[in-house]
Amino acid sequence: MEAEDTQGPVTRAVDAREPFGPIERLSHDQLIDEHKVSLGSPRRHYSVSARLLFTLIDRIYGEPRTLGKFRVLELVARVPYQAWENVAYVAVTHTASRPRLARHVFQRVRASRFEQDNEQWHLLILEELLQDASESFVRDRVVPQVLAFAYYQLSWFLFALRPVWSYRLNADFEDHAEHEYALLVEEHPEWEHTKFESDVVTEYGSYESLADVFRQIGYDERLHRVESEVRMRHPQLTER
Repeated sequence: MEAEDTQGPVTRAVDAREPFGPIERLSHDQLIDEHKVSLGSPRRHYSVSARLLFTLIDRIYGEPRTLGKFRVLELVARVPYQAWENVAYVAVTHTASRPRLARHVFQRVRASRFEQDNEQWHLLILEELLQDASESFVRDRVVPQVLAFAYYQLSWFLFALRPVWSYRLNADFEDHAEHEYALLVEEHPEWEHTKFESDVVTEYGSYESLADVFRQIGYDERLHRVESEVRMRHPQLTER
């Protein structure tokens, strides 16, 4: 179901009356179907900036799909929403004398925060799965923060110049994440029989297997991509 909002669609939530509530959760059969959709759908025609980012991550962390690499992707995935939220807060301050416009801008703040929080749950799940894994402090902690900082600055700069450019970059990133998660599940058939146990099931949801939770995350990424594409098609929702 599509959430209704005065500023356009936002990532689908459980309750259409509250578009910034818990994100839509799918059953096992639905997840199987949506996984097939992800595998069968073409990728977006990525921008130069997006391709450079994906290439850089592959060079640093290798081309194989590992949970450590996906943790980096999720750390970076949050920052466009943080950038948009911060820009929108400044805009709210400057539009305070026009309550209707200020309310519209604040809705953008809420939407960005909602999507950012969803990405944060993805990151927490990956952190749990990797808590016993050996890691390099520089490679696995410092470098991802540097990448996230650079991506934040790029997202903010593009948004300040022209919001559509920042939304396109995010749509590319989320599309890449959706397809990578779909392929990750394909590469690990043993996850179909691995129970998903986590401290975040109350907030994120309970799933039959580790494969299903990654299918759900991939589906979330698709919804984020669709939301950015909606904003690209309707720039007046942001630029007025």
